[in-house]
Amino acid sequence: MKEAVSIATTIESVAAERSLKRTIKAYVELTKPRVLELLLVSTVPVMFLAQHGLPNLWLVAATVIGGSLSAGSAASFNMYIDRDIDAHMHRTEKRPLVTGEVSPRGALVFSWVLAVASTVWLWLTTNWVAAVLSAAAIFFYVVIYTMILKRRTEQNIIWGGIAGCFPVLIGWAAVTGSLDWPAFVLFVLVFLWTPAHYWPLSMKYKDDYDDVDVPMLGVTRSASQVGLQIILYAWATLACSLLLIPVAGMGLVYTVSALVFGGWFVYESHRLYAQAVKGASAKPMRVFHASITYLTLIFVAVAIDPLLPF
Repeated sequence: MKEAVSIATTIESVAAERSLKRTIKAYVELTKPRVLELLLVSTVPVMFLAQHGLPNLWLVAATVIGGSLSAGSAASFNMYIDRDIDAHMHRTEKRPLVTGEVSPRGALVFSWVLAVASTVWLWLTTNWVAAVLSAAAIFFYVVIYTMILKRRTEQNIIWGGIAGCFPVLIGWAAVTGSLDWPAFVLFVLVFLWTPAHYWPLSMKYKDDYDDVDVPMLGVTRSASQVGLQIILYAWATLACSLLLIPVAGMGLVYTVSALVFGGWFVYESHRLYAQAVKGASAKPMRVFHASITYLTLIFVAVAIDPLLPF
């Protein structure tokens, strides 16, 4: 009898442990970790540029923690608001709120906790400018993009994408306590990059967005029209990246990187457009992944350039 009770207790303990792990994993998924990584890629390098060298490592860590909480809050709010349409899209049908791993109330509370924690943390560990910018980023993504623009206009990702530009300002402000022209140039760079990055995804999941009446450009326009828009924004992104050279006094590493990686990004955009015009089977995800690689490499160059004498 004692052995049976012991076995039952062990089974219950293992089940509880598995349940806890699943719950933690579900809440982590609410923060969209893959998107979070991309946002941080554009935060830390800007701190190197603002410092003109190696920034205080504690400050970097504090900014990363605060930025992660902030981005996680915005993503969680987004999943809470979009849980109705997420249930009808193949790309999002396994999100925690759809599967029931997390309750709507739990997600909402979690979102608010992260929002408050991120703002307070950045205020205490960096400065009030970075904290206010962080709160503004959450507001822009949740209210302006998710609640107002996303389901109403094909321009949604253009203006809603501004939320993803805030990390460069936060990184700069964390170091300097203010904002300057190089930060604004990088802000515009991310702004121009975002549509060229996201529209290929809207082409890939055109049917999903169409089914839930979300007017992404991939739904409202033909593949060739979307491809042309991607080209224009890719070229604009390249031009903006070159503007940073005189504004921030960038050196050889960044200059070469901006030209080479920017040229590659533009090439992939033209390639997608050519496929769409010819009626061939377009591969929009190639541009999508190329855009991520491009942004990562260009910001790595932003970080490395101030550390070198040329």
